[in-house]
Amino acid sequence: MEHRIEAAIELAAKAHLNQVRKGTDIPYVTHPYMLGMMLMEAGCSEDQIIAGILHDTVEDTWVTLEYIQEHFGERVAVIVAGCTEPDKKLSWKKRKQHTIEYLRTAPREICIVACVDKLHNAWSILKEYEKVGDAVWDRFSRGYEDQKWYYESLIESLGTQFDKGNRVESYEALKQVVERLFER
Repeated sequence: MEHRIEAAIELAAKAHLNQVRKGTDIPYVTHPYMLGMMLMEAGCSEDQIIAGILHDTVEDTWVTLEYIQEHFGERVAVIVAGCTEPDKKLSWKKRKQHTIEYLRTAPREICIVACVDKLHNAWSILKEYEKVGDAVWDRFSRGYEDQKWYYESLIESLGTQFDKGNRVESYEALKQVVERLFER
């Protein structure tokens, strides 16, 4: 198990080299590392953990789904593909709408990885909000209202997966963080 996870960590470190979290000097790679740790703590499969570590590589770096499939297997590639937004040439709204709709019916193992991703993103925004206040929204191409729409829509969409007696701790945590983040 450790060998594949270590290989994923090494790939994420290379792929995200010199990237930082929005509006901070925090190395971007801390985000996929946290996802891997959170997924491991939640008892997820090795493939989900690896996919969590690699989830943004296809969207934001030179890594391709073919590369992931070749080095980590088809299941990891499928999960990463499920967590990857469509073509960046589409508008922000269309990409987010696609994610929201996709997660309504996506396989559970993809929804869990996506949920943990959104949880860590929302938690990171909340942490920054507590430091800089409303200026945090200036770091995004879309501000408070659009981010609120997106996160609340994600909760509704993921709720179709997790509200039917299939509770997932990360989903409950996401709901709480989003409520805190957008309360005014």
